[in-house]
Amino acid sequence: MKFNKKAVIAASLLSLALATDAMAGTDTTFSSIYTKLTHWTQGTLGQVISLAAFLVGLGAGVVNQSIIAVVIGISIALALNYAPTIIGGIVTGLA
Repeated sequence: MKFNKKAVIAASLLSLALATDAMAGTDTTFSSIYTKLTHWTQGTLGQVISLAAFLVGLGAGVVNQSIIAVVIGISIALALNYAPTIIGGIVTGLA
């Protein structure tokens, strides 16, 4: 495979010229919304949604005679509880 050297150099220089510093976590514009959503998902609302997902999965599992729906319900509950912590750790770089 042949590359046009001038095009590669031009693309490299353009990418360097347009590169900016990554300042993850320094913008506080949506911090109040993020905090509110985190409290909702990890608080009582998150527990209610988690329990509902489990019960719907359990009901679907009984109807379909399969455990997969229950596993999906538990997965939703786990994701709802732990996702804000994981996403916060990834975005701020403090895993």
